[in-house]
Amino acid sequence: MKKVVLAYSGGLDTTYCAIYLSKIKGLEVHAITVNTGGFNEEEIQQIATRAKQLGVASYKSVDVTNEYYEHCVKYLIFGNMLKNGTYPLSVSAERLVQAKTVAEYALEIGADYIAHGSTGAGNDQVRFDMIFATIAPNAAILTPIRDMKLSRDAEIEFLKEHGVEMNFAKAAYSINKGLWGTSVGGKETLTSKNYLPEEAWPTQVTATEPMSVEISFKNGEPVALNGKAYEFPAQLIQDLQAVAQPYGIGRDIHVGDTIIGIKGRVGFEAAAPVILIKAHHLLEKHTLTKWQTYWKDQLSTWYANWLHEGQLLDPAMRHIEGFLNDTQATVTGKVFIELAPYRYTLTGIESDHDLMSSAFGSYGEMNNGWTGDDVKGFTKIFGNQVSIFHKVNQAANND
Repeated sequence: MKKVVLAYSGGLDTTYCAIYLSKIKGLEVHAITVNTGGFNEEEIQQIATRAKQLGVASYKSVDVTNEYYEHCVKYLIFGNMLKNGTYPLSVSAERLVQAKTVAEYALEIGADYIAHGSTGAGNDQVRFDMIFATIAPNAAILTPIRDMKLSRDAEIEFLKEHGVEMNFAKAAYSINKGLWGTSVGGKETLTSKNYLPEEAWPTQVTATEPMSVEISFKNGEPVALNGKAYEFPAQLIQDLQAVAQPYGIGRDIHVGDTIIGIKGRVGFEAAAPVILIKAHHLLEKHTLTKWQTYWKDQLSTWYANWLHEGQLLDPAMRHIEGFLNDTQATVTGKVFIELAPYRYTLTGIESDHDLMSSAFGSYGEMNNGWTGDDVKGFTKIFGNQVSIFHKVNQAANND
């Protein structure tokens, strides 16, 4: 029997693939779950049990949460990256790390095929295919859901026919949970109007009392939460998520341009990513110069878009990461946040690198670094070219 490595999450699509590839195609299925921070130990055990019940030849779980932070999430924070000003690239980023790990496993066991459960109407199919083809070019890619244009109802009917039992009501929504947020797709996100119902959100709103949160950054990385230091920033992110998500913070629906050219709509909940990005951004406003901020904005927008489109392995990404690393040398300090149901407020920062120093003046009140005459001379020179433009063209119009 030929071997196929299946990227397996235990959800509807990959459960279908496990049965189809083994029972219908007659392949030896080796399932692998790549945990990017979305599963705890109990959930991984449940996924492993389900995979074995489906009759796969082998099952493997790999935890890459810290690697995911180090090689990807860190740069999303450094760049304050929100796709279209909204989406923290929750799924976009983790899919690439998952695909890379799956492809490396396929090489390790000498698989003939690699399979994933993506549909033909989303971004993930491109992300998985490109990474697989780059790292394991000799393994053919199998995509049953995409190739047969299956609906979720058709998948459910197939699994019932093969005696598979699972919570099919829950399967009405496609939920992908990782370190950097959780995406939610369902019938409402297939429209341009309807919003997700309360019960569709993976985390229900249970926190009602306001809470103060303090996040410490060192060279742009989050290193402490409410005074507690962390060896691994990924753990800080998970703890912040546990605190903030019950407030309903970071819920939204992202509308954007897909890799394949159509508009896409997806719900997400990402309290920790949104808070960290905004807190980091506020600290940068105080500690970076105008032109550092300007060029960071330009390159970060390009980086986020190229990452979203599956191009993590492009060497240009390493060059931009080098630039982003350099910009974080002075981004150290504390950010203070107030949490409340469905909202949060950044109240301020403390930093030894704060450029808003009273030693040089207080904006709108007084200055200590220049005189009124200095400003008069500066203003005359600074506006000189614009003044010349208007004088020359006014004279030309009068002729």
